[in-house]
Amino acid sequence: MTRFTDLPKPIRSGLVIVDPIRGTPQRVIVMQFNPETLQRSLAPQAAAAEGQGDRTEALRLKGPAVETWQFQAEIDATDQPEIPAPNGIHPQLATLEMLIQPPSSRVRANQSLAAIGTLEITPIESPLTLFTWGRSRVLPVRLTELAITEEAFDTDLNPIRAVVSLGLRVLSVSDLPTGHRGAELYLAHLAQKERMAGAATAGRLADLGLTGV
Repeated sequence: MTRFTDLPKPIRSGLVIVDPIRGTPQRVIVMQFNPETLQRSLAPQAAAAEGQGDRTEALRLKGPAVETWQFQAEIDATDQPEIPAPNGIHPQLATLEMLIQPPSSRVRANQSLAAIGTLEITPIESPLTLFTWGRSRVLPVRLTELAITEEAFDTDLNPIRAVVSLGLRVLSVSDLPTGHRGAELYLAHLAQKERMAGAATAGRLADLGLTGV
């Protein structure tokens, strides 16, 4: 008889914040519960704009498809006894929010530069973020949407349960410089898709009721 303790522990999905130069992980965000559903959308990058009627460009692609992911993640302090009671799940929520917030020190530095009349201030660059869904899908992404629904609170009004909706845009070689670590990871992801497509069983024209095209 198979015991529940003998079952393999499922891999968790999550986000990894990586130093784009050294490639070393700066922070690992593990989802408490794997999302039950994932919504993925791919839009082709056609060489010609839709409806322009350039017949020489109809089948050409100028780059990889624009891919987006959307999912919901749950955070529940009642299922995590290691979460300190004074803060509830504030730290977990703040970690996700900081993925789209510049460091306060950099904001202050830019304010100081503006105050002394600096004409051009370089936008703040965020670390490279990777979304992981199993070993075969490790994607460089940019967080495009973060919606938090806090559902329960402790006596000090600290949130103790929340549902977080995340939207991610996969960063491809069209978004990153040549040789960038994120670009190389994207190319590895694309090559993995090609291998999977090659392993799929090919159909036959006869299955479509055709004898030729």
